Amino acid sequence: MKIIYASLSIFLTACLYGQQNMSVLERIDRNMSSGNRIVESSMTIYGRRSTRTVTARSWSEGTKKAFTEYLSPASEKGTKMLKLEKQLWIYSPATDRTIQISGNMLRQSVMGSDLSYEDMMDDRKLYEIYSEELTGRELIEERNTWILKLTAKVPDVAYYSQKLWVDTARYVPLKQELYARSGQLLKKVEFRDYGNTQGRWYPYLIVYKDMLKEGKGTEFRIISILFDQKIPEYIFTKAALKQ
Repeated sequence: MKIIYASLSIFLTACLYGQQNMSVLERIDRNMSSGNRIVESSMTIYGRRSTRTVTARSWSEGTKKAFTEYLSPASEKGTKMLKLEKQLWIYSPATDRTIQISGNMLRQSVMGSDLSYEDMMDDRKLYEIYSEELTGRELIEERNTWILKLTAKVPDVAYYSQKLWVDTARYVPLKQELYARSGQLLKKVEFRDYGNTQGRWYPYLIVYKDMLKEGKGTEFRIISILFDQKIPEYIFTKAALKQ
């Protein structure tokens, strides 16, 4: 039985890595990442007692620059966030102040959602920060998936390990579980409503559930997305926060 299992493992590994000498994570990153993108989105937060939706427009360049402007509701309109490298600033029109989010503050919830500032900050490619191990296969909504165990290979990650279900045909994630070093499950994520946009598969709905807080989770829906657009450089400046 050990010989049969070893042979199966070798065969599956060859399937995973034999094409163009790329790992599964590299293929995911190639499909999901881009030089830059412009996104209009809505974020619906299902709290314990109420539900609210926040809309925003975002610009990002690579993994180091991002700018977001919140459009609604009225209480959040004009709030802006700027990410440069590992630094994050937020401008509040209510106080006309810009503050820097750092340290433990990065673990706080974004507008009461199931996402933290840390989640929004870390846009690095998966293969750069995690090692991968194939642990099985599963059928999810008539899609064949590989189940991967990801383990951090760098120290500065929000989640030490992950469990990832990857569509074997499209090389995109369908489900994700995020764990602490202790093994505690911290968050669950589902990727839905994939569409082929400019030659790449991309999820138009992502559902987040923070397992440590009450509520029914947060739905992040993409209204429109454009890849590899020309973005003015002034967008990624602190001066743009108050414009």
